[in-house]
Amino acid sequence: MQKVEVKDLLEAGVHFGHLTRKWDPNMAPYIYMERNGIHIINLYKTQAKIEETSEALHKIAASGKKILFVATKKQAKDIVAEKAGNVNMPYITERWPGGMLTNFVTIRKAVKKMAMIDRMKKDGTFNSLSKKERLQVDRQRAKLEKNLGSISDMTRLPGALFVVDIKREHIAIKEAQKLNIPIFAMVDTNSDPREVDYLIPSNDDASKSIDCIMSAVAAAVADGLAERKSEKAEKDAKSEKSPEAEKEVKTEAAVEAAVEATVEATVEAVVETTVEAKAETKVEAKVEAKAEKKTEVVAPVVAANEEE
Repeated sequence: MQKVEVKDLLEAGVHFGHLTRKWDPNMAPYIYMERNGIHIINLYKTQAKIEETSEALHKIAASGKKILFVATKKQAKDIVAEKAGNVNMPYITERWPGGMLTNFVTIRKAVKKMAMIDRMKKDGTFNSLSKKERLQVDRQRAKLEKNLGSISDMTRLPGALFVVDIKREHIAIKEAQKLNIPIFAMVDTNSDPREVDYLIPSNDDASKSIDCIMSAVAAAVADGLAERKSEKAEKDAKSEKSPEAEKEVKTEAAVEAAVEATVEATVEAVVETTVEAKAETKVEAKVEAKAEKKTEVVAPVVAANEEE
């Protein structure tokens, strides 16, 4: 994974926090000093947290789950859209739609509606509408595309949430907490780090700082996706059987067939022998029974003749 140097973080201005009067006391462990009424973030701790966060995101990406990136502030919009788009991950850079996670079924319906409008345009149904109706449908499609176009491929809840500025995206944070979705975030000195699972103490207002952190995060996600792809390729290669393996399988199948045939023949022979033995026994029993009956009938007659 790509390692971020402290020097790079310093040049990007990641160390600049908020005014001291706006700070959150829970960020105290990550603050190095105060200068000119501004808190300075400890970049060594930031570097360690970037490595920890990158490793966790790498595992999530390698497992095949999606990571939803959220950044609606002006400085972060384009950067997050570009970085998330490069690794084929969903992102929200416009207004956060309420219930995006907690009411995901309804959001999916809106995405399907967008797909339905596209189908209407392809099959010619769209052209059969009146001019006013076509205009309304176009406007609706544009609105859906703007708000939900970036999550059209997200068919289930994401495996993690990455947020820039947790104070601004507090609704997204609350929804993820309710659903126990892991939260990764860039946390400035004015925010409470206890609200997230993995934090990167950093300046979340400067575009250079956001770009630096997002580059490291996107690289970790890309590595995870590459690892998953290579593992899948190995599995596919193993599933393709070699000629020798096929011969072995055929030999094993022939042996199994021969054994089964022998067993069946033996069982049939035993069954036939048993049936014949039973039939003979029954015949003998019948003959003996008839002989006994004749003896019972003939015996009194013979006795009477002797008396005469």
